[in-house]
Order: sequence, then C-alpha cells, then structure tokens
Amino acid sequence: MSASLIGGIGISRVVVYNQRPSPDGYHGGSPHIHSVTDEAYYVTKGTGWVELHDLERGFRRVRLEPGTYVDFEPGVLHRLVNEDGLELLAIMGNAGLPEAGDARMYFGAEVDASPERYEELWTLPRRKGLDGALERRDRAVAAYEKLVELWEKDRTAYFAELRRFIETANRAAATKKESFGPHIERGPQAKLDKARARLAHLDGVEEHPVVRRQAQAETVALGMCGQLYTVLQPRVG
Repeated sequence: MSASLIGGIGISRVVVYNQRPSPDGYHGGSPHIHSVTDEAYYVTKGTGWVELHDLERGFRRVRLEPGTYVDFEPGVLHRLVNEDGLELLAIMGNAGLPEAGDARMYFGAEVDASPERYEELWTLPRRKGLDGALERRDRAVAAYEKLVELWEKDRTAYFAELRRFIETANRAAATKKESFGPHIERGPQAKLDKARARLAHLDGVEEHPVVRRQAQAETVALGMCGQLYTVLQPRVG
C-alpha cells in the first residue's frame, strides 16, 4: 500500500484469510491497531463482519456485505472475520505508514512484555510465507479470545487490558515517529500544499495536469487481515 493516491491515501484489495479457521472457529484476519493512521473498508464481494474495540464503546461487530463502507480512527483495535468469500478495498490514510511501523498486533500482555518474542511472532510470514501468516494470526486470535471473554464477564478488566494494549502500541509507534514524517510529507502534506497553491492561483491555468492510471500488483503480500493486492505506484498516461 505504498502508492500515494488522491489525498495521500493508499488502497489495497484484501482477500480476507479463509484457508482454515482460527482458534475461535472463525476464518479471518488478525486483531491489530494503528496509532496514527485512519482506515476504511469498502466491501466488493462476500460477507462477514469487522470486530471493533475502543475505550469509549468497548466491543462491537459491524456487518459487512457488498456495498458496505465502514471507517474508523486510529486507536481502534480491529479484526476482520470472513463468513463467505469476503473481499474488500482497504483504504488507509498516510499511504505507507502502516508498513513503516504504524501497526501492532494483539498477542496479549505476556508477549508485549518481551520485544524479542513480539518480533519473533510478527515476522513469521517473512520466514514461513502463508503458513507463517496463518500461524501469526492464530497466535493473535488465541490471545484475543481472552480479551473478548473479559468483555462478557468483567468489563472493568476488559477496559483495563484494552487501555494497556493501546498504550503499548502508542509507545511502540513513538519510537518510530521520526521515520513517519517523510510518509506524511510525501502524502497528505504534499496534497494539501498543492491544493493551497491551486487556490492561490485560480486566475491562471495549470500547464501540466497529471492523469494517472492505476494497476493492481501481480505479487501478493501477506497482511494482517488477508492476502493484499496492492495498488502499484501509478503511471502517468
């Protein structure tokens, strides 16, 4: 999702994992969070739901079917569940920022206490391909089941654990914020600067307006939610 499109966003087509069920019996992706980046889904095929957790409303599910659009701000723990062939467009603010480190998966407090253990789990897809991506998903969901159980049985403990994880994710993102700046400057900041320049010169004509054609990547990335078909850097034409 490295190509910056209109407004500095990034887009990927996501085929949500459906190779085998996770420990809770559902097919789907891994629970994770972004500290800086907004995210949206537009469903193009199939059905399922997204599970959302935030400190204001706690846990809820949003039904997904073709034509459904849902977005959420940073700081929301989320997980996609594939009921029947779920595919969607994932639209991210700050194109490239999640790949630069603005994402953290939920593996529970014990793993969060060990950076080495977290890195070992996080990098499973690099070492084992699709099997590693599914193993990473399963490790995350096994811990996530306990968080969902807390929602049902002990709301105080649930919110305490959710807050702990959000704070952990934010601290991890803070260590990388120096590298985040260039992504924002090349994406949304550059688009904003260009819009302001146009406002200042509406009495003239832009001599070389750009038209870009998008192309889907032929290679497949193994993301947190599923197999990602990313939009390539657009070609002018």
